[in-house]
Amino acid sequence: MSEQVGAIIEAGLDDWQIVQQDEQGVGTVDLKGRWVGAPDCEVEIRVAAADTGVSVVDWRAADVHKNGTWTAALSVPAGGLYRLETRLRAPANAAGEWSPRGDMRHFWGVGDLWVIAGQSNSAGYGRGPYEDPPEIGVHLFRNSETWALASHPMNESTQTQHPVNREGGNPGHSPYLQFGRLLQRALHYPIGLVQTSLGGSPLARWNPREEGPADLFDNMVQCVQKVGGARGVLWYQGETDAGNQADADTYAERFGDAVAAWREALSDAHLPVLTVQLNRVYGRDETSPNAWWTQVRQAQRRVAQTTDNVAVVPTLDLPLSDGIHTSPAGNMLLGERLARAALDAVYSCGPDHRAPDIERAERTEDGRIVLHFANVQSRMDSIDENANCFRVEDDEGEVGVKAVHRPMDATLALVLSRPLVGGARVHGAWGTNPETAPMDMERFIPMLGFYGVEVQ
Repeated sequence: MSEQVGAIIEAGLDDWQIVQQDEQGVGTVDLKGRWVGAPDCEVEIRVAAADTGVSVVDWRAADVHKNGTWTAALSVPAGGLYRLETRLRAPANAAGEWSPRGDMRHFWGVGDLWVIAGQSNSAGYGRGPYEDPPEIGVHLFRNSETWALASHPMNESTQTQHPVNREGGNPGHSPYLQFGRLLQRALHYPIGLVQTSLGGSPLARWNPREEGPADLFDNMVQCVQKVGGARGVLWYQGETDAGNQADADTYAERFGDAVAAWREALSDAHLPVLTVQLNRVYGRDETSPNAWWTQVRQAQRRVAQTTDNVAVVPTLDLPLSDGIHTSPAGNMLLGERLARAALDAVYSCGPDHRAPDIERAERTEDGRIVLHFANVQSRMDSIDENANCFRVEDDEGEVGVKAVHRPMDATLALVLSRPLVGGARVHGAWGTNPETAPMDMERFIPMLGFYGVEVQ
């Protein structure tokens, strides 16, 4: 094949790439290349809208070097999709109308990048067909380290450049195409997704402040550096750490450390993190796992309460496609909840995303416990009138909950099997597979699970 002529792009931008915008809504594109043509040529560059060809950044000269190379830095407004064009222009052809050809880059844009991190429900293990098609303007930085139109499965490993997060089998459906789609439609600029998840991975592999190799943390940081930054992290993890007492007890502290480490490594002290509270799991009904899963849910809830720019969304109503993985139908709803959380908590342009959350628990004179919830727009209620997802303990052990009364407001009342003795604690969405959780019926959003709330 003959040598190419004209302006050649060698680095700086790929087809389908999404460039992270800065706080002023501008993305910087640093290009370099070489040129082949007559002496004293100039290399020129412009950015045009991909759909109309109208200039977004008019033709301008690059810096041409004596060794036959060129460089250029472009400031491009958020939006797209764009086409980048290059050409040579000789002094004798000042109009540039029929200048020697140059390389182009197609279907790229400037917007926000979101990192996908966590274990299998983040990698996407939903099984079965579901209509969730690709959408222009929602693009994915794949494990091959190439940009493409985002599509399922996102964590597949064709020509992977980082085997550290290669799945043992082919993954399936995830929540994040729906997340990106809804964000793009609301914000009116492209969304890029950067997949770094790995099924079965413990928190320790994402947290350099723990003992042992934090190889998934290293990979995530390297991926973000390669794409030029990120707007936030989408985090769904915790199932592995709900498998023993030590990890469950310390999850809140270690997760907080991980968030701090991500922010330090990515030079963003306020990097948003959207986390997902653990869904149910089938087949693990022993006493200890019940406590561990509830503790991890509590940790996810508490970190969102105590750490700036960390939000949490519930999952307890989402269907599964096997014993532990959210189904495609569940993923679609989860993606919508994450998008709403981003629009509210990060972009300040959406309605309140927050799920019903326990504020306090109080004893009454007639021996009940009244649970008061925040973030309720209508009333706390349940689609299953007989469901009881609560557990009460006092100084003598477990106290049976005979019934859950719903006064049609932001409270629930627990009717107990015996009087409380000494100090008491209540847990919500107890166990690996809790019964149906109450919801804010106006928005049909289930409460967040909680653990160890003292009864006043």
